[in-house]
Amino acid sequence: EVQLQASGGGLVQAGGSLRLSCACSGFTFADYAIAWFRQAPGKEREGISCISSNGESTFYADSVEGRFTISSDNAKNTVYLQMNSLEPEDTAVYYCAALRGIPTIYPPKNYEYDYWGQGTQVTVSS
Repeated sequence: EVQLQASGGGLVQAGGSLRLSCACSGFTFADYAIAWFRQAPGKEREGISCISSNGESTFYADSVEGRFTISSDNAKNTVYLQMNSLEPEDTAVYYCAALRGIPTIYPPKNYEYDYWGQGTQVTVSS
């Protein structure tokens, strides 16, 4: 059974940090690119970052560039999203998703990704 388990969300003050984790199982992790998306209330889901299957290539949307860092640990089949200098505008449900092979669309788009996690809530207070 394919599973992507997102965790690490919570409530933090503006300027604070959180680290999200996406633990993957049920598929060959090394064959998949992993992306992070977020969806704020009343807004469309936004692809904010992704990492290639070998961990060597990363992408960041303008909205998070310089503040968020994506990384992967192939030994643990887990992708992380370190989020620093959080802003109230970062408040959203954060999802991780997996794509077999190489992404062709940047920023990441929902329809290109094969498997999804359940989401973790991030709330940034001002």
